[in-house]
Amino acid sequence: QVQLLESGGGLVQPGGSLRLSCAASGSRFSIVTMGWYRQAPGKQRELVSQITSGGSADYADSVKGRFTISRDNAKNTVYLQMNSLKAEDTAVYYCNAMSSIGITYWGQGTQVTVSS
Repeated sequence: QVQLLESGGGLVQPGGSLRLSCAASGSRFSIVTMGWYRQAPGKQRELVSQITSGGSADYADSVKGRFTISRDNAKNTVYLQMNSLKAEDTAVYYCNAMSSIGITYWGQGTQVTVSS
């Protein structure tokens, strides 16, 4: 059973920074893509950023230039460095991982609140 263990959420003031981490464990197959989605109250879940095992990364337009995704393949861990946070970044952030056989896994979610 694959588990995604997230950490790093919390409360931060506008303009501040947070770093999210997500470690995948228990997969019999290689993890091809890891990433982060978020869901704000009353809104649909949306892709924030994702990165392949080769290091190719994508970002939502709303976070480009502020968020940076990185990955440690040896540890099956993905990080999301979030800088210049805005109130509209407030959401539950979910870690996502896809294995080489196409199975997708989700973390439990971690709350990020940007407020003064």
